[in-house]
Amino acid sequence: MSNAEKFIKDIEKGYTFKGGSIDLGAAMLDGAVMTKTLVRIPLEMMNRHGLIAGATGSGKTKTLQIIAEQLSANSVPVLLMDVKGDLSGIAVPSDGHPKIDERHQKIGFPFVPGSSPVEFLTLSDEKGARLRATVTEFGPVLFSKILDLNETQSGIVAVIFKYCDDNDLPLLDLKDFKKTIQYFTGEGKKELEKDYGRISTASVGAIMRKIIELEQQGADIFFGERSFEVEDLCRLDDSGKGIVSILRLTDIQDKPKLFSTFMLQLLAEVYSTFPEEGDLEQPKLVIFIDEAHLVFDQASKALLEQIEAIVKLIRSKGVGLFFITQNPVDVPDAVLGQLGLKIQHALRAFTAKDRKAIKLAAQNYPETEYYKVETLLTELGIGEALITSLNEKGIPTPLAHTMLRAPQSRMDILTNDEINTLLIDSKLILKYNETVDRESAYEILGEKIEDAREKEKQAELKKQQEKATRSRSRGRKEKSTLEKVVNSTTTRQIGRTIARELTRGLLGVLGIGGKSKRRKSSWF
Repeated sequence: MSNAEKFIKDIEKGYTFKGGSIDLGAAMLDGAVMTKTLVRIPLEMMNRHGLIAGATGSGKTKTLQIIAEQLSANSVPVLLMDVKGDLSGIAVPSDGHPKIDERHQKIGFPFVPGSSPVEFLTLSDEKGARLRATVTEFGPVLFSKILDLNETQSGIVAVIFKYCDDNDLPLLDLKDFKKTIQYFTGEGKKELEKDYGRISTASVGAIMRKIIELEQQGADIFFGERSFEVEDLCRLDDSGKGIVSILRLTDIQDKPKLFSTFMLQLLAEVYSTFPEEGDLEQPKLVIFIDEAHLVFDQASKALLEQIEAIVKLIRSKGVGLFFITQNPVDVPDAVLGQLGLKIQHALRAFTAKDRKAIKLAAQNYPETEYYKVETLLTELGIGEALITSLNEKGIPTPLAHTMLRAPQSRMDILTNDEINTLLIDSKLILKYNETVDRESAYEILGEKIEDAREKEKQAELKKQQEKATRSRSRGRKEKSTLEKVVNSTTTRQIGRTIARELTRGLLGVLGIGGKSKRRKSSWF
């Protein structure tokens, strides 16, 4: 048996499955395409997560498009993170091209144009259904991790959430949270210390600065109502195809904090909402995270730990995650070890650091007698990749140098008119783009602060009036000591007594009055 025959036999054995599967392309050996020696992914294992990596221009986005449109055709809903804005073409059929026909002839099956039902979503001002979540839905632990708070600061956040729960104060957006902090450090300080203990002013200031940093990246748009229900990601169209939800992120490439915040909340919401499913014949939802380094680059240690935990656990909910990035080293080892499917496009070795990264990347794949992986990684052509997956028993499939099929849909973006036409039929836009601003902590505490300030103002006014009254009293001319003595009741009584006695004495001297006999004067 020749080496080529042995290779074909190994590939056919490794990539033949009983259940449904997705065709990626045909295996290659020594640069030649082994026609009809197909490389597939079993649908049953699509919730074991995956990685699509490769240098810029090597074909990562088209590979993502191939997998997404075939999942949709197999009634599996998909969520795509469209960071570069080049995935909207999945909504319309390909126009075809002679080179596409030539490629498919080598692979061994004809090219058939097709499209997928699409729903556009947005976190910002892009066109589409708005995605929002409330601060309360994050909870104190997740919210603290997003803000990268220390233990003391996280404790204060927990107190804030507890106070708002105890007092029926909805924390819907960031202004609600900031108003609560303002209340705690001002008018409500005594109330808080009485029931929950003292909090550090310095720590509160640090939390406020973190929130402002998050606001500067546009998170104030994300937090609020109406909250997005993750079940709306799991819809099928009338023909039974899975709807491809495209989250348009072209304007947040420079806002990694917002992107990682959204991703973590979405994954946490999916995990907490979806029921345990065990092993399904195919996943309920597959999420593709393009430019995955935006999630991991500026994530704190606590945030990374949270993401790693969710990646490990979310599989049991019937959800698959695919990370798309330039180099496997962009993904933490703890996450990389959970990825069952690996599709590696070409890597470029321009520096010593690049060569080291390629050497490390080569070690992520099963050993093979057919390829020198480290060398082949730098020689892969556009639309070619090294692929390994898991079979239905969870065993890695043979490593296969693969010529990938072409996407059935357009390999280009839609025009604004085409996007607007699709938006007209959107049911989610009608549901989520309505502005909702019900009474929450901001309004309730705002009233309490105003009441407290009004009471304080009235008390201060009363105090000033009393002070003015006392000042007017002190302003009258005070009597001298002599006047006070003369005018007193006792003084007047003593005076009358003295006057009476003096009068009596004087009259006695003059011989007037009394009972004495009057004498006649001698000159009469």
